[in-house]
Amino acid sequence: MTLLDNLLYLIVLLFVRTASAAMVPGQTRQTSSFNNPVIWEDLADLDLLRINDTFLYSASTMHYSPGAPILRSYDLVNWEYIGHSVPRLDFGDAKYDLDGGNAYIRGLWASTLRFRPSNAKYYWIGCIDFSKTYIYTADDVQGEWTQASVIDNCYYDCGLLVDDDDKLYVVYGGGNNVSVAQLSEDGLSEVSNQVVYTSDIGREGNRFYKRDGNYYIITDVPATTEFVLKSTTGPFGPYERQTLVDNSISPIVGAGPPHKGALIDTADGQWFYMAFTDSYPGGRVPILAPISWDDDGWPTINLPNNEWGVSYPYPLPEHPLPSLPGIANFTSVGLEWEWNHNPDNSAWSLDDGLALNTATVTTDLYSAKNTITHRILGPKSNGTVLLDVSRMTDGDRAGISMLRDISAFIMVKQTGSTKELAMVNGVNLNATTGATTGWLTVSEGSEIATAPFSGDQIWLRVTADIAPAPGGSTSATFSYSTDGSVFTDLGNILDLNRNWEFFMGYRFGIFNFASVALGGSVTVKSFEQELAT
Repeated sequence: MTLLDNLLYLIVLLFVRTASAAMVPGQTRQTSSFNNPVIWEDLADLDLLRINDTFLYSASTMHYSPGAPILRSYDLVNWEYIGHSVPRLDFGDAKYDLDGGNAYIRGLWASTLRFRPSNAKYYWIGCIDFSKTYIYTADDVQGEWTQASVIDNCYYDCGLLVDDDDKLYVVYGGGNNVSVAQLSEDGLSEVSNQVVYTSDIGREGNRFYKRDGNYYIITDVPATTEFVLKSTTGPFGPYERQTLVDNSISPIVGAGPPHKGALIDTADGQWFYMAFTDSYPGGRVPILAPISWDDDGWPTINLPNNEWGVSYPYPLPEHPLPSLPGIANFTSVGLEWEWNHNPDNSAWSLDDGLALNTATVTTDLYSAKNTITHRILGPKSNGTVLLDVSRMTDGDRAGISMLRDISAFIMVKQTGSTKELAMVNGVNLNATTGATTGWLTVSEGSEIATAPFSGDQIWLRVTADIAPAPGGSTSATFSYSTDGSVFTDLGNILDLNRNWEFFMGYRFGIFNFASVALGGSVTVKSFEQELAT
């Protein structure tokens, strides 16, 4: 990377940080362009749809619960969390409850979200554990979602199309075959199924569209390329293929090529392609670019020198929403929060904050129930939690972690009646066992440093730089404060894992578990995330 490249990156990074830090809820920026990524958070396997002038975004969440977050936007750039399509990971396996094992990187992979006007119903469809497809429905996208049916077939990496005649079709498949299934009239069972395209290269990430009477499937070669399949005759083909993007350069320095995205149109007829870019250790983050259609009905994207733009003109008049950084005081559990596996709902409550009773007797962070997580806002953020620890008991461990397959945390631990601060590093899951056998804890970590503590409340902070190298340090530091103002570093640096095999990016994880016996409790009084320099 040249000196000029580094200088340009730093200028862009400074602009993004300054603009983001300056935003407050309801404030309007006077600007005619937006910067990529549109959301610097881990929101992978995206699907997009438009309802009149409102855009909805669905993402995958693997083992986190509730699953499949839904975001809303009015300009395709500013987004807010409004719900989840899967309220709880009820898939008939106790591992999703952290009972008898774990479900790390299982659960919700690439899925699809669509609205059907004829019955005014929303449909979420996704394959779970490579075996069965679950369908959830709702009458209101922000309302109650229910598990409506299970299909004994895996619609792997699927996309739903509601055709002009109200028939429902699902495209799916990994490997070399792309298949299309027609659903029943109520959309809850399968009527027919056939392979519609055989590729010369393995691919996945399928989405289904119709435009000007033509049927389109977009499908990607993992981590590099997006193909477009077009049929002029019907949903079952035959299909021709062209390339939309191929190994293009990400707008995030050090991130992977944009791929596995979704097409979306605006009410005035503009079209856009939103992909994600592998930006580990932070995860897979969304980026947006305009597309056009040629005379033969193929979508194209203008990428000079095969480089995705850092900025583009706003798709629509800017519609600001409450900024993603901010303070949670836990009068409720905000929609941006998700638990590590299904929570034990008997062990948490809202009582002048988020009360976390110990729900697991363990010494292993990865086995502890009721760790509540928050995505990290890139490129660099502080996550600060204020804990009331006055009701901890002997053996309890409570704090905030950088949570992934290689983790670290800062905590309050109680031994007898004595409390102490500690920073623990080297907490590792075995990344070689994969999705079918589960991930195993190979190290519970070691205490790197301790500090005396005798109060009833403490501020604990993680500073996480998730911008991939060479743009960022890909590291996290840990600190504490007894007054919420002056913070003292504790322990050493966590070198963040940039490998992709865990799929999900790092998160802030707030935890409380027992190493001796249940009965203790802490209250999360607040959590604040702010962009850091």
